[in-house]
Amino acid sequence: MTASELPPAARPDPEPGPVTDRASALALEIGAGLRARESEIAAGMARRILHEINYTRADPRLSDLRSASIHANVTTMIEVLANDIPVANLQPPMAAVEYARRMAQREFPSNLLVRAYHMGQNTMMRMCYDAVAQRGLPAALGLAVLQRLTEYVYAYTDWIIEYVLETYETERMRWTNARGTVHSSTVQALLSPRTPDPAGFETDTGYRLDPTHLAVILWSTSSDEVGTLARLDSGARRMAHALQADGPPLLTAVDRRTLWAWFPFRRQPAIDADALRSEAGLSAEVRLAVGLPGRGLDGFRRSHRQATAAYFVATLPESPAGNPAIGFGDPGVAVVSLLARDLDSTREWVREVLGTLADDTDQAATLRETLSTFYETGESHVHTAQQMTLHRNTVKYRITKAVEATRSNGAGHEKLDIALALRICRFLGRSVLRTPS
Repeated sequence: MTASELPPAARPDPEPGPVTDRASALALEIGAGLRARESEIAAGMARRILHEINYTRADPRLSDLRSASIHANVTTMIEVLANDIPVANLQPPMAAVEYARRMAQREFPSNLLVRAYHMGQNTMMRMCYDAVAQRGLPAALGLAVLQRLTEYVYAYTDWIIEYVLETYETERMRWTNARGTVHSSTVQALLSPRTPDPAGFETDTGYRLDPTHLAVILWSTSSDEVGTLARLDSGARRMAHALQADGPPLLTAVDRRTLWAWFPFRRQPAIDADALRSEAGLSAEVRLAVGLPGRGLDGFRRSHRQATAAYFVATLPESPAGNPAIGFGDPGVAVVSLLARDLDSTREWVREVLGTLADDTDQAATLRETLSTFYETGESHVHTAQQMTLHRNTVKYRITKAVEATRSNGAGHEKLDIALALRICRFLGRSVLRTPS
């Protein structure tokens, strides 16, 4: 029997009578009332799960999919409560199904899925308890309502857990059998904080750890997954040729659209992410994040952490599309990758430093670009004008307006702070900008 054919969870048949009828009606009424709080409930549930089970923070794309899964499950569960829908009549939320597949591809343990769903169940029941308590019902009626709500929530949770676990196991088997690269679990063990087994890793993979390593991450933005990993694999091998690496690369697929790679060198290679992407002939939908070269086991790990940090910046929600290649060594990337881990505080600081220059408007964007270029050219009006193809007087006017905007909060800031805030805006875009009222 497949998960889609599972019968609904058995519910005890309540004794007919006024209390039972009234409890059923109130349960439906409470479910309907939760619709207005759907976003609030989903956001609170996501915060709790992220706090307790934090394994997607380094990958905004996976984190976004988890949030979408949580929101879709909350929406479906509320509709079950509000309309007395049997779980046998439901279709699983597509975001939840896809998230289970990605979990299997990344080789995260399935018990993390189960824990997350039980936390979601607990959060939903808290909302139900509060809704019943606010009504001040007689004890017998209140208990009857809670019983009905508990049955609904349990039935949905039990059904969806079984469905996503079946999806997870199916995908895990398919993924394990389909890959021709090194299993990501082998690489993850070497990257983990616990004591690694370098000799065992070298025996299993044939990849030596004593040289200098350069780590990169390639990912596809295309919605078509057919042949994507093959294209990424081919691109990584062309990259090894372009870099003149001193051996074949180590490649591991972490999902159907993402590939991690390491290249070995006996020398210290010079790295330019844009040039590397061009020389490897990567297709338009393929993106590239590059670490810095590092020697030995520590260098292997550090270079990957740096590539992951660059990838994090490149894939943050609402970040500008920007360059299809990003390097940890590019100006500002290292600092922005750290600040982006606490977006709320970073957003507040950027707006304080830039004042109205942090507004999400075309005029503010023009002024930010001009002031940023001005600082990058050593505060030269002439070089800024040449680089932006503007008249020098236009540059002077814009610089004056931009500096005035940074003082709109009533206090001036150091040029270093302003330059850094401008760099953050360039990378993070609307994630830190202010929407004008």
